[in-house]
Amino acid sequence: MCLLALSWLHHPRWRLVMVGNRDEFHARPTAALSRWADAPQVMGGRDLRSGGGWAGVGAGARMAVVTNVRDPLASQAGPSRGALVADYLRGSAAAAVHADRLSRIATTYAPFNLLLADAQAVHFLGNHPPGQQQLASGIHGLSNGAPDAPWPKTRRLMDALGAWTDSDTSSLEPLWTALADEHRPADAELPDTGIGLERERWLSPAFIRGDDYGTRASTIILIDHDGRGAIHERRFGPQGVALGQDQLGIQ
Repeated sequence: MCLLALSWLHHPRWRLVMVGNRDEFHARPTAALSRWADAPQVMGGRDLRSGGGWAGVGAGARMAVVTNVRDPLASQAGPSRGALVADYLRGSAAAAVHADRLSRIATTYAPFNLLLADAQAVHFLGNHPPGQQQLASGIHGLSNGAPDAPWPKTRRLMDALGAWTDSDTSSLEPLWTALADEHRPADAELPDTGIGLERERWLSPAFIRGDDYGTRASTIILIDHDGRGAIHERRFGPQGVALGQDQLGIQ
């Protein structure tokens, strides 16, 4: 997951709303949204190379989502970042407890941003730079930089989610539209992450098209105050070709 916005205790119905895009190489083997055969309490897409995930829901309507942190000089060695999501969703520890435990070994992973949610709280944990915090109620955003970093695509997705939570609509179409946004900001607004201006431009939209790399999945997670809701996924191939969509109910 390389871009997300989160509404926490801000919507009149949903205690948590997460909308996000996973950007990845198209050749990386991936399973569509489903219940995991070896962990039926987990719902989400799955990386078939490492066995982990990028966003999902576990028992008790616990949610996890991860992004990488863009730094071409940082080491990419270590365990798969998808395990950060899978390990939390397979378990039963509270978000705060799991975040504390994970903080002790966070430096063994390649750079990441991680959100862990349960019925009581949402906790952020990052390792590049190291950081941990409990999120306040409201709208939050993450991409491949620091939490709430003012990257244009992060701001645009946060604004779209905020407008949706403040509206009376139950339609998810405004959220899907925001996740499909291909707006490219002016060069002066782009972050400088050390990859060069052309790549910064290419990676600047919420939805990225490419032959080898791009947006592979868009995900919407909705959880109400009783722990019920749904997880929705739309999938894409090279150059953004639609490959299918699914949804699962959260009981």
